[in-house]
Amino acid sequence: MGLALIQSRALLGLDAPGVTVEVHLANGLPSFTLVGLADVEVKEARERVRAAIVNAGLEFPNNKRITVNLAPADLPKDSGRFDLPIALGILAASGQIDASKLADYEFAGELSLTGALRPVRGALATALALQRQQHSVRLVLPPESAQEAAFVPAIEVFSAVHLLDVVRQFIAHEAPLQPDADPATESGWQFVQAIAAQSQSHALDLREVRGQVQAKRALEIAAAGAHGVLMIGPPGSGKSMLAQRFASLLPAMSDEEALEAAAVASLCGRFSVAQWRQRPFASPHHTASSVALVGGGSPPRPGEISYAHGGALFLDELPEFARSALEALREPLETGRITIVRAAQRAEFPARFQLIAAMNPCPCGYWGSRVRACRCTPDQVARYQARISGPLLDRIDLHVEVAALPPQELLAAPEGESSAAVQQRVAQARERALRRQGQPNHLLQGAQLDAHLQLEPEALAFAHKAAARLGWSARGTHRALKVARTIADLAGSDSIAQSHVAEALQYRRALMQA
Repeated sequence: MGLALIQSRALLGLDAPGVTVEVHLANGLPSFTLVGLADVEVKEARERVRAAIVNAGLEFPNNKRITVNLAPADLPKDSGRFDLPIALGILAASGQIDASKLADYEFAGELSLTGALRPVRGALATALALQRQQHSVRLVLPPESAQEAAFVPAIEVFSAVHLLDVVRQFIAHEAPLQPDADPATESGWQFVQAIAAQSQSHALDLREVRGQVQAKRALEIAAAGAHGVLMIGPPGSGKSMLAQRFASLLPAMSDEEALEAAAVASLCGRFSVAQWRQRPFASPHHTASSVALVGGGSPPRPGEISYAHGGALFLDELPEFARSALEALREPLETGRITIVRAAQRAEFPARFQLIAAMNPCPCGYWGSRVRACRCTPDQVARYQARISGPLLDRIDLHVEVAALPPQELLAAPEGESSAAVQQRVAQARERALRRQGQPNHLLQGAQLDAHLQLEPEALAFAHKAAARLGWSARGTHRALKVARTIADLAGSDSIAQSHVAEALQYRRALMQA
């Protein structure tokens, strides 16, 4: 008989609760039982582990009654990440390796039938959770997963290609595993920066968009103050082209922002070294469900709004999205987080994204166009625009018309500013706001908003008159003033002048006035 305890981690949101893999060998009828609220893919580990141990030239205790418990029993476990700790537990319980030498390590990895280790989802999220929980354990992961986890400082990460690589670590007189390359080292950062620079050279640039001066200005304001934007215009006017270049206007990510965004991408299985420190850009199709947008499933996984955390979420053809999907965006737009509750579990994901939406003004797309006549009736236009609820529209700070340019104007339009030039102004304005209030203007609420607006008397009177005439809600009025605060920051002004409020007002027009 034998008993072994191996440490691993489950994934629940950006948390990584500890899981103890308990393996017990006893005499009796040969069997292999796995308990502890394991999902189907975890239970399938029995066959993978058996084949991996045998094909690695090690001994599998076929004549024993094997019981594997994943504790705590009430925590759901999924994925093949527990294959490696289960295999090590069986080897330790059968006396093939020294169980006492495993205490300072945590293991995760999926085993192939040959014993080779395959990457697991969420390695970087696991390492980040360990850092935040101030655990001083050492992680042993497959090479691809170790490369992810090594981006988190203060966590010692080891990589292993095969089950035998891990076993040799705990057999006397064998060379130990070497820590994985840390991107925080000089050589590591040079490699990461070289890949990022190569990716940046192929990035989309705002200078490629001809004309559309007002729309470009709206995107600059949005980037500086972390505001949401709704672009309204006919097909082919450049809405998608503008949106795809928005992420290049955003200021550089801080260390914490980069780690959190990368952790979410790791949970989604979409992390790439080439995208390190690049603002994420999510662009789901309009057939996406509310679960695809906000996250869900069992166990819960992040949706597109969490993948866009720290970057932009682009919703093209906004009225074509399901009403339930759009309404699900209302809470995370305000709070910056999404909480998914299921009967057996609760998970919270970050969702501080900037919404960039685009839509046609009517079903045919040409209502108000100078290039082509619209064939829709006013009733059809009203019904089409009513697919977007008032509360959702109220939460989008800037509404901008993107008119289609005649071919002669489009071809004659000069090349505009580059994304780098606009990004420099955006970074200066964002830094000005952070020094003043510690957060972007979009997040100002209550007393903070009153304290940092600094409206000149003429600007205040003008804002009151405009809000009363246009029938804005309190939220709509505050959002217009936040935009005015951002415009003042871009101009380098401490106070908000009437001209700043006047410019902000043009981005709060009703759709039927577009």
